[in-house]
This record gives sequence, C-alpha cells and structure tokens, in this order.
Amino acid sequence: MTTPVQYVPLISSIDHTFWTQLNAKKLDELKLDERPLPLNAFYTNDCKPGLPAHLTLSYDSFTDKPVDRGTIYTGTILNTNTVEEFKAKDFSGILKSAGEKIWSTFHDGTALRNPTVLNQFYCVCFADLKKYKYSYWFCYPALVTSTANIVSRANFGDSFASEQKEKIRSYGKLGAGFLDKDLNVIEDHEKIMDQMEYVLMNDPSTDTEHPGWPLRNLLALVSYHLKEKRTVKVICLRENKVAGLQSADHSLYLQIELEPISETEMPKVVGWERNTKGKLKSKFVDLSASMDPARISESSVNLNLKLMRWRLLPQLDLEVLQKLKVLVLGSGTLGCNVARCLLGWGVKNITMLDNGTVSYSNPVRQSLFNFEDCGKPKAETASARIKQINPSAESRGVTLSIPMPGHPVSKLEEEKVKENINLLEDLVESADVVFLLTDTRESRWLPTLISAAKHKICINSALGFDTYLVMRHGVKDESEILEPPIIGASTISGTQLGCYFCNDVVAPSDSTKDRTLDQMCTVTRPGNAFVAASLAVELMVSILQHPQQGQAPATLDLNDEQQDSCLGRVPHQIRGFLAHFSSVQPASHAFNKCTACSPQVISKYRENKIEFLMEVFNTTDYLEKVSGLADMLENTNFDEVWEFDSDIESD
Repeated sequence: MTTPVQYVPLISSIDHTFWTQLNAKKLDELKLDERPLPLNAFYTNDCKPGLPAHLTLSYDSFTDKPVDRGTIYTGTILNTNTVEEFKAKDFSGILKSAGEKIWSTFHDGTALRNPTVLNQFYCVCFADLKKYKYSYWFCYPALVTSTANIVSRANFGDSFASEQKEKIRSYGKLGAGFLDKDLNVIEDHEKIMDQMEYVLMNDPSTDTEHPGWPLRNLLALVSYHLKEKRTVKVICLRENKVAGLQSADHSLYLQIELEPISETEMPKVVGWERNTKGKLKSKFVDLSASMDPARISESSVNLNLKLMRWRLLPQLDLEVLQKLKVLVLGSGTLGCNVARCLLGWGVKNITMLDNGTVSYSNPVRQSLFNFEDCGKPKAETASARIKQINPSAESRGVTLSIPMPGHPVSKLEEEKVKENINLLEDLVESADVVFLLTDTRESRWLPTLISAAKHKICINSALGFDTYLVMRHGVKDESEILEPPIIGASTISGTQLGCYFCNDVVAPSDSTKDRTLDQMCTVTRPGNAFVAASLAVELMVSILQHPQQGQAPATLDLNDEQQDSCLGRVPHQIRGFLAHFSSVQPASHAFNKCTACSPQVISKYRENKIEFLMEVFNTTDYLEKVSGLADMLENTNFDEVWEFDSDIESD
C-alpha cells in the first residue's frame, strides 16, 4: 500500500547578528531604496532527533561568499520602508514569481546540472531601526505534485555495506544529486534519467517518518523529466553521532513511486512559513533590549562592574550606584573628571551645574569639552557630552550663579538671587550626593549649608598648585548633641565630622577682590585634578558601600585594619602632596561655631531662609554673629595665644 509523501517544513532560525547587518545595510547603503538584496542561508543534516528543521541566517548571510556550514539555500530579501508597505505586499504574487523561477530551471536543464538551485527562499520584512523591531515572513517556494507516493521504507544502515555508506556520506557536501547503480554521481545531466538509480538529498528533517522540505522540488524535477511512471530510490542523508562517532545509519531510505507531470502547465506553488501559532502569517521580533546601542553600552558598563562581584567583591552593592542621583557643583576641571569617573561606576543620573562658558584654555584640562565647545555654557555642554559617552545616562545641565557671602545683592538682583536660592535648594533636595567643586571658597558655603540641613552626603575637593584636598562632610543626626572632641579617641562618628568650613574662625568673604591673573585662574599641576577627582568619587563609593553610608565613622588611627566597607577604609579627609607624592588622612571634629554646619546657622536658615541669606550676603560680619564666632573672638585673650605660640616655636 502506497502513502503520499509528506514533507517537514523549514523553520527560519535568525541570529541577532543578521538584524545588525540589515540595520547597517539599510542605514548606509539602501536608505529608502527597496531593491531586493541577495542572501545566503544554510541548513544542516546533523540536528538532534526531535528538533525542527532550521534554516539559519546570521551576520554573513549578506556576503557574496556562501556560508560553509551546511547545505546552501540562496535567497532574496525584500525590505520595505514602512510597516504599511510590508502589510500591503502581494505575497501571493511573490510566491508565484518564485515558483516560476524554479519552474524555469526545469525547462532549461539548470536544475538537473545543479539540483541545489532548487533550494531558494524569499524574506519580506520591515525593519523599525528606531525601535529595533522587525516584522518578517519567509517563503520556501515548492512545486506541488500529487504523484509522489512512498512504496516502501528500509533501514539505511542495514541496506548498504560500510564502504557504500561512507561513499554516500562523502557526497554530503553536494547537498543533492543523482547516483547510478554503483553509487557514483552522474556527471552528464543528459544521462541522468537513463542511469539514475538513487536520488540523494541532505535532509534537514529529524522526523523518523518524513523527509525534509528540500526533497519536494527535487522529486518534482524528476517527475517533470519522466516519460512514464517509475519507482526511484531516495536517500535522505542524515548525520549524527553514535557512541562518539559520526554515523548516517538513521538516514531515511525510501522507495517512491513517481508519475510524469505536465511540461507546459506549472504546478501549484506553496511555501510561506507558518508562525509560532501554526498560522500562515508573518512573524515579529523585538530586539530593542539587545540591539539598541544605548542599551548595549549600558549592558557593557554593567558587565564590567558585575565582573568585580564574581571573585573580588561579591558583597559589592551595584544597585545603590545605579539608582544614585548626583549633583556636581562646578563643571570645570574637577567637575568634568568627577563626572567621567561616576560614569565608570555605573552612575547615570548626573546633574552638572556651573555659571560659566567653555574658554579656549579649558578643553586640554577639562575632559568633557572639545575645541568646538568654546563659548558654549559649561553645564549644558558637559551634560550633553555625558550622554554621548553613555547614551543611557540621565544627565541635566543647569546654568546658575550660586549666591555667596561677601557678595552684596542689589535691589535689582534680589528676585534673580531668590530664584537661584530656591533652584539650588531643589537640586540639593533631589540629589543623594552633592559634590562641591566650584572655583571659590565662598561659592561652597550655601551648598554646604543646604546639604547639612537636608542631611545629604557632601563630597568636597579643592586644589592647590601641587596639593589637593578631598573630604566628606559629616551627616548630622539631629537627635545627637554636638559633643566636643574626645582626647585619645580612635574614631570620630560620621555624625560628628566637620565640614569644609569647620576649621575657619572667620566667615567666608569675597575672595575675588584685588586678584592678579594668576590668582584668578586655577593654577595647578595638570594631573592634580585627575587624582583629586578620582579620589573624590572613590570616597563616595566607599561611603555608599558602608552599612552606615554618610554616617560612617572615620578612624584617627592609620594602623587600624578595621574595614567596615567592602572597599576598605572610609576616611574623613585625604590631603595629597604631589611634590613628594604622598598623602595623609586626617579627621576633624565638627566645630560648634561653624559658619556653615553649626546647629544655630542651620536653625536660622530653616526659620527664615530668604531673609537670613540676604543678610549673610549683604552684611560682612552677620554670619560670625549668628554662629557665635564673634563672641568667641571677643572673649579670646590673644596675648595668651601668641605667648603659647611663641613657646612652641622656641622648642
């Protein structure tokens, strides 16, 4: 009893590199051109049992040289410019045209000379390059004949001797062919129908009963050239490993009865691929998560950081860095380098603030600027460059002049100054960490005060010619009373650490008066800022990895090996000296009469913010009175101080 031959359809298997190459072709070559492009694909005959018959496309499918990894399928891709054009394609017409192309190879003998020309496919697609989403439909055109029936099945391994099986396997690279009774390939195509004993095909199917799709056109070709009904022996060659050795014993060996078909009337053509639901509809793939360059960049940055956790720092908390919001006050030499280092740690939310423009001397020292940026506002330019470096960064640039003590505010300026105060307060409020990197000492006073009042982690860095300072401000616990320093203590609580102004006994004032050119510019060794900026960011990361974060204690004993952060010590200050390439790590207690972080100053700020600040800006000694410095200085006997100082020098 005969049964009609049933064929296992091909299923497209598309590597993501194929879509990458299509993107490049579309952007750089095709643009709006919808001309067809040639493709190459391949299938293998060594898939494990139970797997679908895959036709594979990858990055080299667009090359002129066919891939050398299996049996070749030659194809054409029709890429549309819009999804509407994709949906409106004449899919029936495409299939018919593809069938006619195959039918023509029957007429002119091309298919007999080279049966692999029957292995053709078409791909119609629409590539959304902005969203990395692809609609596509594959077609494997095949001519339908109802004259192919299986007469018998036999075990391939038992039907041929070992030498014969090896001979048949050696023809695997041909893809398909016609063999005579001695299992030799028939080279003369005009003698094929007379001498043919076997039809050979590399079979992509793993089904134990049914051959793969490529056999369909091959049998149609034979039927076309038959003069009368005939039974042919068909070898569907399949390779697999058995006991570690390559074997073809599980190949299908069929005897199939064929009848001649009309030489003038083309048979029906089928071949559109079914989707995952088994319907004759197109497929859709969304690769935005893996192909968007911004996401690829983000993934690469995260990969480098995650590798730290594999062996070196399994307890490293990267999530706290990824969620971090950082405010960088000052977009100059320090600010640019701090931002670059923050990006390296995976920090994406960075707000840059400055009131200046990029000058011609800046690009060689300030790593976020190029020569073309000269004349542009620093903050916005730095922010834009951050996004260019890491497209997934959420960066913002703010041009703002920070109001300062000792810089009087005129009536005309009052509204603008109030606006700047409120904006600065909002920026600090929304940040998790604030970096103080501005040019003048007094410009750091207001951000220091706001950070202290808002309990923010505040990192300060300042440069000398060959010296640098990196320090963190204490994060106050208002339930604690500011205690005086304890003599002999080995640590200082993070809630009791001093700020940038705690060592001052005078209020900050206008430091820009009567300065020469060298005093107005930051004159420092070029590498100094890179060192200080790197240490500032590393200090921030160490703080965030500490269980107490901003309230982490600082040790006074440099020999203390205790490391509460997985990254090691969390110092209060790092003071460096490039002249002899050394640094020290002092720690100092908060000053109860500090002009920036003392309780009485913070209280005044909270009670009457605008009025208090305007008084500070316009009245030179007001801060000293509020903080208690004025009373302390008034009650100090300087004769005793000078006498004590003289005694020390005489030693």
